[in-house]
Amino acid sequence: MCRHAARAAGSFPPTRFSREIVSTSREKPLRACALPAGPEERRCCGGCGPARIAAMSGTLAKIAEIEAEMARTQKNKATAHHLGLLKARLAKLRRELITPKGGGGGGPGEGFDVAKTGDARIGFVGFPSVGKSTLLSNLAGVYSEVAAYEFTTLTTVPGVIRYKGAKIQLLDLPGIIEGAKDGKGRGRQVIAVARTCNLILIVLDVLKPLGHKKIIENELEGFGIRLNSKPPNIGFKKKDKGGINLTATCPQSELDTETVKSILAEYKIHNADVTLRSDATADDLIDVVEGNRVYIPCIYVLNKIDQISIEELDIIYKVPHCVPISAHHRWNFDDLLEKIWDYLKLVRIYTKPKGQLPDYTSPVVLPYCKTTVEDFCMKIHKNLIKDFKYALVWGSSVKHNPQKVGKDHTLEDEDVIQIVKK
Repeated sequence: MCRHAARAAGSFPPTRFSREIVSTSREKPLRACALPAGPEERRCCGGCGPARIAAMSGTLAKIAEIEAEMARTQKNKATAHHLGLLKARLAKLRRELITPKGGGGGGPGEGFDVAKTGDARIGFVGFPSVGKSTLLSNLAGVYSEVAAYEFTTLTTVPGVIRYKGAKIQLLDLPGIIEGAKDGKGRGRQVIAVARTCNLILIVLDVLKPLGHKKIIENELEGFGIRLNSKPPNIGFKKKDKGGINLTATCPQSELDTETVKSILAEYKIHNADVTLRSDATADDLIDVVEGNRVYIPCIYVLNKIDQISIEELDIIYKVPHCVPISAHHRWNFDDLLEKIWDYLKLVRIYTKPKGQLPDYTSPVVLPYCKTTVEDFCMKIHKNLIKDFKYALVWGSSVKHNPQKVGKDHTLEDEDVIQIVKK
């Protein structure tokens, strides 16, 4: 007798941490949901028919098979070509898992589609019961349910803080588990929201092994998120004919013409120009070819430091990109907020109306990659650039104060600007 039939017959009672929804003759069959039950009964998220589950199972089996082959293959120059081919196949299968063929199925899931507001968005990612909801409640003053059992938070809970004149949105995401990138515990919806963030805070419990850090990193990387890294310096351009043309501006330790050709052949690309401007790996080339990777800065927030010794705290401080805090006692929040500000790299621009003093209370906040005068005008209103004549700028971005600049001038943090119209 299968598990579903046994549960329907009442052979064994349902456990708290695993649920199966058994269909009746009148109801549409629902799949077994990986979401654990909390204090109240919750329905399955739906949207995954038998065909979709079978397809996912087949893809997962292929992924496991390739990973096993990669694990038993020695890494040397002779096997680099074969490993590159396996990595390309693995990336293709992972992409199928993220965006299955056919497009059907349910939506993003109730509570996951939060509108983006403010100047930046920060997502809290971590295992269940590490203190994400407590951190959000004490930082933003927003109530997020806190309890002694795991998976208390089942939807995205938003909050907003104001820091140094910027409005920053905080998202308390449901806890993820190992295998989240493969769809376990609604992990795919959670990580999909994390992809839209400007900064990710991975919240960890200092009392639990730091191996949890590596597990979460693997889950995020499997979904196309690259933490604290920059896009590979590789030029890639498809063409109609001429074959694969590889140009390297520096010595390469891993990639050669044959390896590049085999990786591109896996994507059915036989004509392209590839330029390697740094010592690149097969993974770097695959990321560029896939084109769906996001590069997001990340801070590791080690919570519950009130339960460890000073000596252990000194060791924790040596971990890169790390901030130890106590969300319950609100310890070290100043250090956390300052690090968040450094990683977001936001630029504040103050406005000065003609004949008046600058307004230092409400700056216009720009992302670090869009800080020209034209970007500033577009942030205020798109019609402002049509009437733009020139701008007067005071601050560190100009040689003398004020300086007359055009729309291509790059502004720096805490500059003062006055727009002159035609």
